[in-house]
Amino acid sequence: MSYAKSIIKVSLFSLVLGGTFKCFPLIAAELPLDGYRIAARAELNKDGFNDHSANVTMILRNAAGDTSQREMIIDTLEQKDDGDKVLITFLTPGDLKGTSLLNYTHRAKDDERWLYLPVLKRVKRIASKNKSGPFMGSEFAYEDLSSVEVNKYDYRFLREENLDGQAAYVVERTPNDLYTGYKSQQVWYGKEALRILKIEYYDRKNSLLKTQRNKDFKLFEQQYWYPMTISMVNHQTQQSTELIYNQFKLNQQLDDKLFHPAQLKRNRRQ
Repeated sequence: MSYAKSIIKVSLFSLVLGGTFKCFPLIAAELPLDGYRIAARAELNKDGFNDHSANVTMILRNAAGDTSQREMIIDTLEQKDDGDKVLITFLTPGDLKGTSLLNYTHRAKDDERWLYLPVLKRVKRIASKNKSGPFMGSEFAYEDLSSVEVNKYDYRFLREENLDGQAAYVVERTPNDLYTGYKSQQVWYGKEALRILKIEYYDRKNSLLKTQRNKDFKLFEQQYWYPMTISMVNHQTQQSTELIYNQFKLNQQLDDKLFHPAQLKRNRRQ
C-alpha cells in the first residue's frame, strides 16, 4: 500500500488462458517508461488483500554451506490509511520459540518495530538507526521486512530485459531515508502483472551487497500473486537465507489486537 495508490488509476484487462488467470497492466504503450509509475502500479496490484498468514521455513546457510532451520508464522494486516502491520513469530528452534517481531510500516514517517525476546521477558523497541542490522542472524535486514511505500524512494527507469525467460522492466530506486543501509536498489518487475522477480541491494559505498530472488509465484483469489520462495544472498559474506512459504492463506480475519506491542508477551501465535 502507498500514497501513490490514492492518486494513480490503473487500467487492467484480465484474460483466462488454459484455466490460469493472468493480469496484464496496460503500461507498455505509455512512453516514455517511468520508474515511479511502474513501482506505483506494482504496489497498486497488491492492494485490497485485507490480511494474510503463512507458516514459513527459514533456512540459513553459511559460507561453508552448513545450514540451520527455523519455523515461524508471518501474519500481515493491511491498513486502509497507512502501511501494513507485520507480525513474525518463531516456533522453532526451542531457544527462539516465542521470539516475535512486530513491524508497522508507515507511508511517510519512520516505520516502527518492536522485538520480544522470551529469555528477557520484555518488549524492546528497535530504533530507526538500527534497522539496517540483520534480523535474527539472517541475511534479511529489519528494513527488508517492511512493506514498500512508494513515496519513500526516488526512481529511475533503467532498461528492459529478459530474466530467466521473463520479460521485465529494471528500475532503480533510491531510499529517502537517513538510516537505511542501502545507497540504492535495482528492481526487476516482470511485465506480466508487475511482479517483483529480483532485487539487487547496493551498500552505502555503492557495492553490490545482496540479491533477493522471488520464485514459485502462486495466484490467490484470481488477483494476488505471491512468491512461495524468497531467497537472499549476501555477496560479501557468501551467506544466504531462504524463506519457504507454506499454508499461505488470505482473508483470515486477523484481529488488530494481535498486532499491538503490548500483546507480544501474550502472543497467542506461539
